[in-house]
Amino acid sequence: MAALGSPARTLRGLLRELRYLSEATGRPYRDTAAYRYLVKAFRAHRVTSEKLCRAQHELHFQAATYLCLLRSVREHVALHQEFHGKGERSVEESAGLVGLRLPQQPGGKGWEP
Repeated sequence: MAALGSPARTLRGLLRELRYLSEATGRPYRDTAAYRYLVKAFRAHRVTSEKLCRAQHELHFQAATYLCLLRSVREHVALHQEFHGKGERSVEESAGLVGLRLPQQPGGKGWEP
């Protein structure tokens, strides 16, 4: 992670990932303990008048790392569901999975169906 960005952007990203997770459970994300903890932690570590607030930077780095983990896990699950083997596939299905099309066989005299 080269640049962390703003803490507000990181918090919004974390809340977005909480929303994705809450869709699976059917519970509103604002009712979860994770939501309450995140909001409380970010409020407690606001920018102060100090020139270097080590605790605030440490929290932001941990939050950005956790956001990267949540986003990566969600994308991994989506890719796994899309490309996971569902048994035997036909040649046409396998070619379509990677964005290819098979050439059409010309019909006519001498060709078997």
